Amino acid sequence: MKRYVLAALATTMLFGATGAAMADDALKAAIAAPSRTPDNVKRDVYRHPYETLNFFGIKPNMTVIELAPGGGWYTEILAPYLRANGKLITGGSDLASPNENERKSAERWMARLNAKPEVYNKVAVGVFSPGRKYEMAPPNSVDMVVTFRNIHNWIPLGPEKMKELFGSLYTVLKPGGVLGVEEHRLPASKTQDEKASTGYMHEQYVIKLAESAGFKFAGKSEVNANPKDTADHKNGVWALPPTYTNGDEDRAKYQAIGESDRMTLKFVKP
Repeated sequence: MKRYVLAALATTMLFGATGAAMADDALKAAIAAPSRTPDNVKRDVYRHPYETLNFFGIKPNMTVIELAPGGGWYTEILAPYLRANGKLITGGSDLASPNENERKSAERWMARLNAKPEVYNKVAVGVFSPGRKYEMAPPNSVDMVVTFRNIHNWIPLGPEKMKELFGSLYTVLKPGGVLGVEEHRLPASKTQDEKASTGYMHEQYVIKLAESAGFKFAGKSEVNANPKDTADHKNGVWALPPTYTNGDEDRAKYQAIGESDRMTLKFVKP
């Protein structure tokens, strides 16, 4: 609670009470935007976008990179939120990649953005191709980088490539810029799979990855915690909703658990 009070005071000092209220209203409006996909809205109860983005300290006049946006769940919120006074950059697949699957992924993303120009026509697109290419923004030009449930996908690159990856995020951020991370959380009592093949990761492992690139750990929130999740499911985190990778097998049990237990971490570039 103390951390949230201090964050609120800092916001008020920087923007004034009126400005802070307007920023808050803008975020609520983006989350309530009719342009959002109805099925995505249903998942707010698990993903807590308002509380998560508030914890990271997002403001509507920031330049923000969203890494590996996937199906665009958070992009649906970030694009309208930053549209008027800020800038959203999505860091994803490379249209010029030598890998055909990556090129097709980039084409699908561009088609998604182009399908709703009234929402996405101000979104910039950068290249975030883990282990190969990072062309998202100039050095020291970004206020915030966010990534949601992605780090486990990059772990197989190995320690050196992971340090390079986090280093690319450190480079684009301004001094004082924020890296916000949400990831499936493995209990400290369980053994970390070195390739994160279950989708779960130790919180301290993720913290060390960021710190190895120069980031300072600024705190964590339990807003996305789920104590029902034991993180020991057949076929990993994907057994849970919304994926249900095991089909009808134990589906009621997984539905009762809900989405995964998640760490929500904040780092700052000194």
